[in-house]
Amino acid sequence: MSTIHLIGGEKGGVGKSVVARLLAQYMIDHEIPFIGFDTDRSHGSLLRFYADYASPTIVDNYESLDKIIETAAENPEQQILVDLAAQTHYPLSKWLEESGVLELTEELGVTIQYWNVMDSGKDCVDLLGKLLDQYDAKLNYVLVLNQLRDGDFTILEQSGIKERALGLNAKLMTLKRLHTPVMTKVDANSSSFWAAQNKSVDNPNALGLLERQRVKTWLKQAYTELKSIGI
Repeated sequence: MSTIHLIGGEKGGVGKSVVARLLAQYMIDHEIPFIGFDTDRSHGSLLRFYADYASPTIVDNYESLDKIIETAAENPEQQILVDLAAQTHYPLSKWLEESGVLELTEELGVTIQYWNVMDSGKDCVDLLGKLLDQYDAKLNYVLVLNQLRDGDFTILEQSGIKERALGLNAKLMTLKRLHTPVMTKVDANSSSFWAAQNKSVDNPNALGLLERQRVKTWLKQAYTELKSIGI
């Protein structure tokens, strides 16, 4: 059956949408069929960068969220990718509880994998602790340590929460920071990561030779991490 990948973390600006785009590109490059859902009403990244694969979802509308589960049940050969906007945890968790989603997915054989994207700050560590308090072993976790701010995750290491997550069989992924001017250019061009790697003669603002090489190097490292996790 299908796996539903929830790309979350609750805090804004930690790179959830970048991770969602990365997963989308990984699945495309590895010929893994998937269907995307984007919960960000203002600037949905999956809808913008991978429009052929995604549709909008209203996170505080049960009928809209229901389509995620129904799609997974009806398309067992497809992975389901859900980009969760910041501050969507409460309506999502309310839907999960009141709709009996976790019980239903277990009956259907559908796996839910929660990708908890976090930077090195204490607020992300605290939010992870609250997530584990709420769901414990009911979810499958991937902790995405995004080096958006820096690569020093000492607060997480010293909190005991990482060990708690690993005790629940959580997987770890380190995502290095893509050179900021390159990411800015990718976003300004509304380019998929595939398009960012390939020369465009039609776009005067396309990435230069070394900029494209930096994207390729970044993706290679990220893909190595994703392969170790298994999708």
